[in-house]
Amino acid sequence: MKKEESYKVQIVEVANNINNMIENNILNMVYPLCILNFNGEIIWYNKNFEKLFNAQNSIGNNLVSVARGIALDKVLKCDKDYSQKIKIKKFIYDVYGEEISIDKERKLCLVYFNDVTYLNEVTKEDIMLLEVDNLNEVLKTVNDSNRPLLIAEIERTISNYANSIEAMIRKYDSNKYVLSVSDNIIDEQIKKKFDILDIVRDIDLGNELEVTLSIGVGRGGNTPAENHEYAIKAKELALGRGGDQAVVKKIKDISFFGGNTKELEKRTRVRARVVSHALKDLIYESSTVYIMGHKNPDMDCFGAALGIASVANLLGKNSKIILDKDTNAIEGFLQKISKKEEFKNLFISSLDAYKYLDENSLLILVDVHSTGYVLNSELAKKFKRLVIIDHHRRSADFIQGSILNYIEIYASSTSELVTEIIQYILDKPKINRLVAEGLLAGIYMDTKNFSFKTGVRTFEAASFLRRLGADTIEVKKLFSNNLQNYIDKAMTIKSAEVENNVAIAICPSNVTEVVMAAQAADELLNITGIQASFVFVKINNDIYISGRSLGDINVQVILESLGGGGHMTMAGAKLKNISIDNAIKTLKEAIRNNSREGD
Repeated sequence: MKKEESYKVQIVEVANNINNMIENNILNMVYPLCILNFNGEIIWYNKNFEKLFNAQNSIGNNLVSVARGIALDKVLKCDKDYSQKIKIKKFIYDVYGEEISIDKERKLCLVYFNDVTYLNEVTKEDIMLLEVDNLNEVLKTVNDSNRPLLIAEIERTISNYANSIEAMIRKYDSNKYVLSVSDNIIDEQIKKKFDILDIVRDIDLGNELEVTLSIGVGRGGNTPAENHEYAIKAKELALGRGGDQAVVKKIKDISFFGGNTKELEKRTRVRARVVSHALKDLIYESSTVYIMGHKNPDMDCFGAALGIASVANLLGKNSKIILDKDTNAIEGFLQKISKKEEFKNLFISSLDAYKYLDENSLLILVDVHSTGYVLNSELAKKFKRLVIIDHHRRSADFIQGSILNYIEIYASSTSELVTEIIQYILDKPKINRLVAEGLLAGIYMDTKNFSFKTGVRTFEAASFLRRLGADTIEVKKLFSNNLQNYIDKAMTIKSAEVENNVAIAICPSNVTEVVMAAQAADELLNITGIQASFVFVKINNDIYISGRSLGDINVQVILESLGGGGHMTMAGAKLKNISIDNAIKTLKEAIRNNSREGD
């Protein structure tokens, strides 16, 4: 009996030692671990869990309050086939639960946090979408016999590029490709500024037009599918900005590369007709139509707003143009319009618009699509029904939530787009002569008297407005200067310094309007040897830059790097809390980093 009792004691001691060893091993195990009851409350955790989540005194707390982002209901199913990847600090963890039994009635859930960061780094793949954005236009410029050769050369160049970056490539349309590529390769391509853009542009088999690509890169997502979504948005942005460029989207960060090819008119009347019919339906379904433009509206913005307001009124809907006090650039025409009885109740402040809008109100943004430049971004967010009509290259801070977008970067102006919309919405359009003059003034201004970015459809729109009674002499008067303005412009031009065909000038201190800088920049291009001009004007504590170009130097890319935007030949930027001297240094650095002269 004594031997048997001694043997039982030894067995209990061994069992206790084993339990203590197991407990110590789990406590110090390299995996962060915790044990939960099936309400999700923590009843035990090891040292690594405590260290990972800084979870001192967390017994009794729910796991979700300690480890945010965990799908607790799925973890508590203790399904061996289920695991959830979550990012904690800079590490990726595979989280899964395992059921443990204390006795027949009591069961708990042991939750593992398995560090799989190294696996994520090894298999990190980005998605690149590549599109030959002007293939049809290029093929039209070569002989029939050379077209197959040109297509083959383009495909060979893209295939060689994919091989050089060790990417998996698949062609999914006549001019579209998808590539899967390692993340570190994208860093290398960024350093090279995606030189494939230049390589493809150099293809020459008798084609009169350069071949251009639009590239969208998605990176930083948790899955390839998420990176693919980023890549789609990036490529849409590249195409919306005119093509011939690469856009890299990483979660919320967006980078641009390229964009140096002159835009070619590629619009079709089919799209204008479809948009017009859709807009007509939206206007009919709305209680009130509000039209809003950008800050410091110019004649293109104001003329387009008048055109849309006239359309809405002719369709029997009440319309309001939202204007605040920053109307210096349109003051002369605004006073002329305000004297007419039919326009007296047309204008409303953004503060009053807040009061009167309802769920069925429609907001139409004209000549703007970015949050930073719209007259009142907070007001725009209040509308549930939003339409955007614009001709600027698409920017990264695109206003979200619109139900209809009509952004045509190949159009000369927003006024041109609105003029076409008028013709398709109304069977026999009879708009007021002053409205026609406002639209013609918008086209006149943005084309610099029909010199820049003027296509066939620009003249067709102008001809239509002329038939409606628009007086070209009255339009010209809108842009005439008084003597003081003329002197200020001359002083600005006199201050210009020219280096490498780029002129930089500063407006006199008494000038407090951006329009003066824009006019001076336009005038500088009339001087032989100047390919681009940048004019500074200081207003309060901010410095505004107006950039103009004849096309060989891309002022849009240069000023976009300073937070501005626009077109290749016409752009602007605003710098805050900076001296004129430092602003000039900043601009010169941007010119060195971003300018590329055309061929």
